[in-house]
Amino acid sequence: MRLRTPITAGLALLLTAGTVWSATSTSGKATRTSAKSAASAGKSRGKRSSRHSTRRQRGQKAPAPERISEIQQALAKDGSFNGKPNGKWDDSTVEAMKKFQAGHGLNPSGKLDAVTLQKLGLGSQTAGVAAPMPPVATSLLATKPAQPAQRQ
Repeated sequence: MRLRTPITAGLALLLTAGTVWSATSTSGKATRTSAKSAASAGKSRGKRSSRHSTRRQRGQKAPAPERISEIQQALAKDGSFNGKPNGKWDDSTVEAMKKFQAGHGLNPSGKLDAVTLQKLGLGSQTAGVAAPMPPVATSLLATKPAQPAQRQ
């Protein structure tokens, strides 16, 4: 524990000496840059340029009303949704989704996911399917070619 303070102080001294040395051994412009970087070394980064002022929203976006109508039609075809498709994700649609998910062995959350859309016939054929596995390496003995016939 006693060694920690002198080591930390020594490292700080070396870093300061290195910054001063690099500042004095280069041109005037580099000196200002080095001094600025040494002064801001302890500060966290602030706001970046204002060029990218719009930020991307996190999370999944809500489906369009046309897509919701499509989902409601598929739920009605299955018998889970009673009513006319209106393109609004309301309580009756959530209940129909929960009923459909429970009836097909899925997590009855009432929320859209790739597997539910696939079961409804509206999703991708590869949704929820794992990526292909690389081929398994076999031993050299199993793949060794047969011995050629010997001449007599």
